[in-house]
Amino acid sequence: MTVLPSQRKLELPYRWYGVEGLVRVEFGVNDDPDRFGAEEFGRGFPYCRATIHPPATGYKEMIGWVQMAKMSDRGEGFQIDQFEPLGDAPNPFTLFGYTPLFFDCPHTDLPDWDFAAHTFLCGLGGKLLDQTEGKRREVLAILGFAWGFSKRGTQIDSLEPKPLSGEDWDSHLPYLRPKFSEQKWTFRPGFSDHPLP
Repeated sequence: MTVLPSQRKLELPYRWYGVEGLVRVEFGVNDDPDRFGAEEFGRGFPYCRATIHPPATGYKEMIGWVQMAKMSDRGEGFQIDQFEPLGDAPNPFTLFGYTPLFFDCPHTDLPDWDFAAHTFLCGLGGKLLDQTEGKRREVLAILGFAWGFSKRGTQIDSLEPKPLSGEDWDSHLPYLRPKFSEQKWTFRPGFSDHPLP
């Protein structure tokens, strides 16, 4: 991938199941919509990519991304922002797997649009591989970062990506808890570096 002159990077260290890791966030300009699978009018909008290092070696590195987004055309406040091409997801994760890559490249043909995202790397609580009902339905945030942009006509102003705190995660819990209560998901406050006591 070509490094763009306007590309910005952010590195966030973390610890999960005793593994020391690093999230590398790349924030740049979509100069090739076809490469990103976007519409042509997506040219010039920001993209965000976050990679997890080191790569997964086993079950312990199963983690995911939960993204909360505030969009000026979708009412007030932050809401869950899921990408699920197969239909509505019964869980809060945007992506989940073995050190999954996060990617987002929002764009619109609206003349004016504001997009702000809080993106969190999260793991599951409970004992490793415990499939008992309810035991693996606790979401633990590990780290987070904010990013976004504002569009006015043809002018697009990016919001510099910055780290988030455990308090930022907690600010979304009053929304997340009732949203996923029927599916019996729970959400631990603050940032966690290991799911076990």
